This record gives sequence, C-alpha cells and structure tokens, in this order.
Amino acid sequence: MAQTPSVNARRAARGAALAPVALLAAAMVSMQFGAAFAKGLFPRVGPEGAVALRLAFSGLMLGVATRPWRGLVLDRRLWPLIGYGVSLGAMNTLFYMALARIPLGVAMALEFVGPLGLALAGSRRAGDFAWIALAAAGLLALLPLGRPAHGVDPGGAALALGSGGAWALYILLGRRAGAVHGARAAALGLIIAAAVFAPLGVAMAGPALFDPGLIPAGALLALLSSALPYSLEMVVLTRIPARVFSVLMSLEPALGALAGLVLLHEVPSSVQAAGIGAVVVASLGCALTSGPRGPAPA
Repeated sequence: MAQTPSVNARRAARGAALAPVALLAAAMVSMQFGAAFAKGLFPRVGPEGAVALRLAFSGLMLGVATRPWRGLVLDRRLWPLIGYGVSLGAMNTLFYMALARIPLGVAMALEFVGPLGLALAGSRRAGDFAWIALAAAGLLALLPLGRPAHGVDPGGAALALGSGGAWALYILLGRRAGAVHGARAAALGLIIAAAVFAPLGVAMAGPALFDPGLIPAGALLALLSSALPYSLEMVVLTRIPARVFSVLMSLEPALGALAGLVLLHEVPSSVQAAGIGAVVVASLGCALTSGPRGPAPA
C-alpha cells in the first residue's frame, strides 16, 4: 500500500533533522582520529612539524577548492580574520605540543576547559555554579598538582590549557570573522595560520619535513584534522541551534579518549577517566541548562 504524503513528509523532516547531527558526528570523529594519526608522526617531524604539515596541506586544500580570496577587501575588517587565523594556529600548535607529553583524552579534556570556561564566563545562575564545580573537580583529577598525577606531565598539562585559551579566542574571533566573511573564513583562517606557524615547524623539524614520502601523510592529516571537520562544522552551524551544537561538541573529550585507546593504546587510569568524565558532564550540563545566551559554539 502506498504511503500517505504525511508519512513521507514526517520521514523527510526527520531525515533533515538528523543530517546535521550525522555531519557533526563525522566531523568530531575525523578530528579526534586525525589527532591520533598526527601523534604517530611526532617521531619523524615532531609536534611542530606535524602542525606545519596539517596547516599547509589543509590551507592548500581549502584554498584550491574555494578560492576564498576572490572579492576580498583589504580593510580593517581583516583584523578579526587575522586574529582568527593566528588563534587557530596557536590552538593547534599548543595542542600538538601537549600531545607529545600527555595522552590524547587527557589533552582533549584539559583543552576543552577553554570553551567551557567561555560558556560559563559571567554566569550568575545558581545551576551553572554546579557545572563550574564539576569542571574544577575534573581539572583537579587531571592536573599534576604536587604529585605524579597518573602519567600527566606538568608541562603537557600547561600546554593543553594554553591551547584551551587559544580555543576560546578562536571562538570569539571566529564569530566576528564568519559574520563578515561567511563560510570562506575557515579557508582564509587556515591560510593565515599556515603562513604564521608553518615556519616554526620548518625550523624545528628541519630537512625531515621536506621528505616526499610525507606528502600522503600530510594530505591525510590535513583532510582528517582540518579540511573535513572545519568545513562540516561551518555547514552544521547554519542548520542547528547553537545549544544543540554545544551539547554534541561536549562529547569531544570522550571521543578523544576513545581515539587514544583504539589507535594509540593509551589506557586512561581510573582517576583520568573520572576527570575526563567530569569535564564532559559539566559541558553537557552547561549546554542543556543554558538559557537563550547559551554556551559559545566550539
């Protein structure tokens, strides 16, 4: 028997609602598994060299695909875009340097404190203080405060927190850059980040970075870690509310721990797992209970 138009309409609406969620899930999985793949390149080119490969190849990919410089006006509106690109490069560089010292799941949870803190900044709601306390408890479980904290290197933890601060700036400046330059802001930001931070990778990695055998690895790293997830996130942000986006992005530390476990065989201790879980729950709670202000999209 033929289905009624109303049934088909409901199915189409349900599919349209689930499509952005599927795209964002693909972006998050791609990002975390890309980070695990990058860590495998550290013995050859170091974290700074891996960042240079990622930014250079991803900027090239999106630049060729979108040619974002067409119609670009050289005026004061470029400053948020430049800041966006620099914060993007700093976020990636600090995160990869942290990855060289601490497990992926721990690094992701510590970095996530940046956007979570931005979401809770200036909060006066009583319920939000519960999420602040839970996030603080997660930090206490993960940070090496006067003790050998379950394999968490103090320098690596500091670098991850620094990456979180750059992530918060990336959110703030990305909103302004996206409002002016639209979807091409992602490509332009990556090109700026590559121009600023790739020379550091060249200086640190030396001739090893120019090995032709690294071209496939660099292209795959750029696709998994930048070109694909950033492009998908830009699409998703136009199709779902910021609050839903933030709820889904809250799962990233857990996905990072899963990627570290599966690809890098990094088994978190019970205290590390509890700390990661606390950050995830705090972020989820903040996103679910926020009012119209909502947490800033990551």
